[in-house]
Amino acid sequence: MGERRPLIAGNWKMYKTCAEAVGAARRLAELTVGIQGVDVMIAPAFTALYPVAEAVRDTVLIVGAQDVFWEEQGAYTGEVSAAMLVSAGCRMVIIGHSERRQFFGESDDTVNRKTKAALTQGLMAVVCVGETEAQRDKGLTFEVLERQVAKGLADMAPNRADDLVVAYEPVWAIGTGKTATVDQAQEAHAFIRAQLGKCLGEALAKSIRILYGGSVKPDNIGQLMTMADVDGALVGGASLDPETFIRIVRF
Repeated sequence: MGERRPLIAGNWKMYKTCAEAVGAARRLAELTVGIQGVDVMIAPAFTALYPVAEAVRDTVLIVGAQDVFWEEQGAYTGEVSAAMLVSAGCRMVIIGHSERRQFFGESDDTVNRKTKAALTQGLMAVVCVGETEAQRDKGLTFEVLERQVAKGLADMAPNRADDLVVAYEPVWAIGTGKTATVDQAQEAHAFIRAQLGKCLGEALAKSIRILYGGSVKPDNIGQLMTMADVDGALVGGASLDPETFIRIVRF
């Protein structure tokens, strides 16, 4: 993987109260003492971001958010800006997760606007792309990925893209127990990297980390990480338990 440092990111989704999130974060901080050569991110719900960030201050853990709005401020009830995330202790943010696309109308355009807003505030943006089962069955995987990368990262300033991470999450493998084979994952990741080269230049594309997301577990992470273009994982359910998540971190 060259200079691409592995990243294992835990998306806690709509789980854990503030107290539960702080407890889990503290336990994970204990388990990651001495961890080297890998970045570890956890993304609690908005309500738990600040207390979790305080709880893991001076540890190896990176705190991320699960979404962001593209405007700096304004009459946008229920939304949270990139500057607000930074003030709460965030260093990363997940953008365009398939659940946001499926349930909340996220589009390639809104992904683009959110990504630019996050990068402007110095947040590392984890931009999610991936095809549904129906799209894969119709042979549209590459067409979908090409569109999502091209539109999601359109007009992106290369000097900002240093803080960009892409997560490939085949929608059919999220929470289903299904996992792409290592060959399927590598094929998709290599294609995404080629598309990044078209958008941002080949040199920058080689340095951008591409994570795999889709029913990642302790028993499949090792094999996934042997692939040349798999630089880490975006982990859902298996990240909720620190004892399970640390086994993925220690792939």
